[in-house]
Amino acid sequence: MRIFVEVKPESKKESVVKIDDLHYIIYLKERREKGKANIALLKILKHYFGKNVILISGTTSKHKIINIIDE
Repeated sequence: MRIFVEVKPESKKESVVKIDDLHYIIYLKERREKGKANIALLKILKHYFGKNVILISGTTSKHKIINIIDE
């Protein structure tokens, strides 16, 4: 399953806001330098969904496409 994510780095607290079944806004404490925000994003989504996740598109953008792997 693919989801579409908008990332808000450097937020005061981390949270996942579900817009609909395919769209989410993710608030992260991490800064967007050297991939730190992307790593934090994948960790929070793995915890949220309880499944492995892969960043498909948007490594340098705030808009990302994430693949959730059903095992």
